[in-house]
Amino acid sequence: MAETGNTRAIVAPELQTSGWLNTPQPLTLAALKGKVVVLHTFQIFCPGCVQVGIPQAQRIYQEFDPNRVAVIGLHTVFEHHPVMGPDALEVFVHEYRLRFPIGIDKYDGQPQGVPLTMRAYQMQGTPTLILIDKNGYIRLHKFGHVSDLTVGFSIGALLSEETDESARVPEVGSNAENAACNADGCSV
Repeated sequence: MAETGNTRAIVAPELQTSGWLNTPQPLTLAALKGKVVVLHTFQIFCPGCVQVGIPQAQRIYQEFDPNRVAVIGLHTVFEHHPVMGPDALEVFVHEYRLRFPIGIDKYDGQPQGVPLTMRAYQMQGTPTLILIDKNGYIRLHKFGHVSDLTVGFSIGALLSEETDESARVPEVGSNAENAACNADGCSV
């Protein structure tokens, strides 16, 4: 945890994955520093993910410069483990023509266990959208639907910031003390 004045900021935890699709090698947040990272978590049988979250992630991937914005899908299964394995995910990704990199959240193998990245980010469920700034700090952490307008504005604001610790504003997460957060989410 980093301190800026009297506000706290949290470095985004590294992704803990058991495999990747649509990328020749595993991705790390450390390697993506200098880019805004859009982390979209989903499950293949989650109606909100299929109807809203995944199409939004695809639009972000198509609209923003990949040299400045990295879109990452994270398949984070916390229910129905046996039917949502890597083979089912691969078919889903092919059928929906998803092109952005997708990591498979690692879990400890316990029936109905919570995957490790989901646990590290204290996610409530899927879909969850997380924006990580160019310095690797969580700037938006939202369970459920976030409007395209809000997401686009937030990404644009993060792109306009300097890549410098002194220019960074604090992390906004579910437990952060920040006046910019309310029941609808957190502002950038």
